[in-house]
Amino acid sequence: MSTHDTQRPGPEHWTELLHIRLERIEGLLVPADRETGSERPAWQRRTRGEQRWAVMAALLVAVWVQWALPDRLSIRPHWLLPVLELVMMAALWVAHPHRRIEYRSRVPRALGLLLAAAVSLANGWSAVILVRDLLHGTEGSNAAALLTTGGGIWLTNVIAFSLWYWEWDRGGPVARALGTHEHPDFLFPQMQQEGIAPEDWEPQYMDYLYVALTNATAFSPTDTMPLSRWAKLLMSTQSTISLLTLALIISRAVGVLQ
Repeated sequence: MSTHDTQRPGPEHWTELLHIRLERIEGLLVPADRETGSERPAWQRRTRGEQRWAVMAALLVAVWVQWALPDRLSIRPHWLLPVLELVMMAALWVAHPHRRIEYRSRVPRALGLLLAAAVSLANGWSAVILVRDLLHGTEGSNAAALLTTGGGIWLTNVIAFSLWYWEWDRGGPVARALGTHEHPDFLFPQMQQEGIAPEDWEPQYMDYLYVALTNATAFSPTDTMPLSRWAKLLMSTQSTISLLTLALIISRAVGVLQ
């Protein structure tokens, strides 16, 4: 046997070389197929839950406005819904005493949705009665009182829709903190461009309150775009209600002043 035959690579050499090449290919493919947590967008990562003080303050404002409205614009008895809302707020605090909203539980979730529904129901009733009386000419003899009452109903409407946005976007505040939803319902500017916010930025209640306020004044989205169909429907409903309410109240007030 010649020296050239003894130095020729055997099957074991080619098998080992094939394994090395396959390991290199796998090493190149793993980063592309498996995103690390830092490479995923914030709405798909687990982040720290937000504090509850902002939403509680907004709810107290809504309850105070409902209590201050005239009896004829409220569901009878006048104290029923405001007291019920305060009771649900207290029950929500007892059921979820933690400072940050980041623990999944059905009871706080149900109480939060019931609170939003109660605020919407009370304010919707007041708005319907006010619009009906304006159309019949039985309301609005005093321009200052009309603007105060209408302004309170309009403000409560903003708070009510901000609660719905906050409770429904990506499943609510707890689901957003846990990053359980793949796609967002609202696209905030901080979610579109890097460097303008911290990497773990998540929308909180004040962001949704701003969305509701701008939608009620501009009658359309401003810097935050609705992506899901329910978000578009909800923003369209709020814009329509706000436009009709403001148009009737302002026109009536101007007529009284003239």
